[in-house]
Amino acid sequence: LPMAFRDVNARRHIGLQQLSALGLAGRKLLGPTKSCKFIVDESTNQSTLICSAFRLIENLDLTTASAQLLNETLQAQNKEFKTGMSTLLFLAGAWSSAVLECLQQNIPVSAIVSVMSEGLNSCCERVQCLQRSIDDVSKELCSSSVQTKACQIGRGSLLNPQFSCHFQKEIPAPEKVPINSHSHQEGNCNFNKYLVSPLEGFGSAASPVKPAGDKSTSLISGGSITTSGCNKQKLTHSRYFSTLAKSRFSSQQSTFGGYLSGSSAYPCQCSGLGHLAMALSHGNQTSVKLLQSIVTYQQERAERNGSSQFNVAEIVTCCLLGLPESYSCVSLGFVTLVAPGQATVIKHLEDKPLRIALMDGDLSEQYRHLGFNRPRNVRTILEGPSPQEGRTGDSWLSSMLDVLMSFEVNLVLVKGNVCENLMERCVANSILVIGSVTRGVLRAFGEATSAQPVTYLTQLNAACVGTGAQVELWEAHDGRAMDLGELVPVRVKAEGTGLLTAVLSTTVASKVQLIEDQFWTLVYRLHHALHDKKVFLGGGAVELLCLSHIQMLAEQPSQPASGDTVKELPSPWLAAAGMEYRSVVLQALAGGWKQYLSAVLCNAAEAASELEACTVVDHHLKKAADCGSPSAYILQEFRRGALLKGGSGPFGDCGEHLKVYDNVTAKTEAWRRALDLVLLVLQTDTEIITGPKRNQLLNSYVSGEFMFL
Repeated sequence: LPMAFRDVNARRHIGLQQLSALGLAGRKLLGPTKSCKFIVDESTNQSTLICSAFRLIENLDLTTASAQLLNETLQAQNKEFKTGMSTLLFLAGAWSSAVLECLQQNIPVSAIVSVMSEGLNSCCERVQCLQRSIDDVSKELCSSSVQTKACQIGRGSLLNPQFSCHFQKEIPAPEKVPINSHSHQEGNCNFNKYLVSPLEGFGSAASPVKPAGDKSTSLISGGSITTSGCNKQKLTHSRYFSTLAKSRFSSQQSTFGGYLSGSSAYPCQCSGLGHLAMALSHGNQTSVKLLQSIVTYQQERAERNGSSQFNVAEIVTCCLLGLPESYSCVSLGFVTLVAPGQATVIKHLEDKPLRIALMDGDLSEQYRHLGFNRPRNVRTILEGPSPQEGRTGDSWLSSMLDVLMSFEVNLVLVKGNVCENLMERCVANSILVIGSVTRGVLRAFGEATSAQPVTYLTQLNAACVGTGAQVELWEAHDGRAMDLGELVPVRVKAEGTGLLTAVLSTTVASKVQLIEDQFWTLVYRLHHALHDKKVFLGGGAVELLCLSHIQMLAEQPSQPASGDTVKELPSPWLAAAGMEYRSVVLQALAGGWKQYLSAVLCNAAEAASELEACTVVDHHLKKAADCGSPSAYILQEFRRGALLKGGSGPFGDCGEHLKVYDNVTAKTEAWRRALDLVLLVLQTDTEIITGPKRNQLLNSYVSGEFMFL
């Protein structure tokens, strides 16, 4: 029977080769130190900057079946976790190459499928010893932060740049706006801590981007402060030492409900989630500052209202193209971009309590809700416009405008698109309509204003209209926010809403999507860590243990299949075949882990070449084997901060004060999806080469045992 499938190995497996090539294209996207790529459209000469496997595959012209399967697998991973796509892509490519090597050695497909699947399952069980509860991790990180603060205070002033955190030395800070150094004050720590609200404790002293006339909108600005291990502030904008400080402090106290007077001036000292976010950030400094600010605010709000301490549904993003990245900040309320023609309406509505309507769909005449069925045997005859009506559809426009005016609605938030003609009429009547609003924003304003979403504007009644919303224009401190091009930033807020907007700014158009993806990746890493209530040791610890475990299994002598083994597998032949080729297949599986670790080391500049990286990995494997307990060795090296490093911590010379952690479920699901994809393509290629009849017996062996996607 095995000879019937030997001709499979002598022919080309096109699908596996394509997966291997695509996986190689994502090699530079692994690890905390990624290399961005430009994807160029040859037909239009337009380019896109990407830094994730999901965007890479999304922007490629995929014409093959295996590439489409890979795209769908990455989309599923992104939809569920928002992280782990680069790992999935690389391992899919590495294991495709490993399977091709097994086929060249005339190993039956059934043996490859069974041994690789069981090997991965064994790895997932083995690495459970490297899981840590988030409570233990948060306590440890907070304790390390306190120790760092005590050490730095003993060495000198925290405002001295040379005593800033090692983390910031390794990760380049975002660009700074010009400062005036003549009035820079370095000794007044007490003054500095009251100059900035706790919600700004992870960012700049004052937000350069804020609504006109409001000095307290921004909770954090991403790059104008040098943080110490305890995140004390070093001011770089000397103008904020003026009389603005007193008014700013008083306005912040009223805005945040006495937050300053009721808690520590440095909330990060007791914010375990803030430290956990940094440990999960993998070096993304700007995003982690924004997220730490969000976490601090939500924790304080949770203590007052008894709500969830971290709620992803209350976080939205707004990308500003044209401002430096140091202007990135977090703001209470909903910040979005509108057309310049609506600026006059916003100025007219500023400082006024508005009546708000929420639309759960498109605001257009042709829109019909999902599941709508037109009546059968009915024909609609369109008549020409009457002399009183300027054009077709004016009757609908007039009726919609009458509905809004009859209920005195000033603000309309629409989940979908908005008819341009209706938008123009609303602007003429001082009604602000904002489209493309997420469902979470509608829900937040519905709870804060008692407004109820409707599908069609004709369903609007007095009970559906909410009250208490406010709207205002946003301006930079130098007025540059109004020069963003065709769009104008605006903020919508309501008392009682916990909605927060991460305003992500950049001057490079190709980076807009990049910085937004990086922010959401970090947000969901923290979200999934809290959901799992545990995290993995990071920095390559889990992958190194997988590699050590698989190699140990491969080195075990192959014993004849026992009676119990025969009962577990569909047939005695499959059990015998699995044992015969077990060592070779497991070594191929281990090769994928080794390629993964080598790529991460090369990307992080810890190794000059792949050969040197493999030498480093082999060195750790030998020491782990000599130790007798690989997991104990890996845990020891992780605590020392020397795992897969030249004696330094995960991000350089941070020592014990900055550990790296990974998500549990997202990582293991990326492994499983990668291997399932490879085995599915392997089986599909085999059916194409041998034909369905000759492959019928093989399918009978594996169909009841494995489910791939």
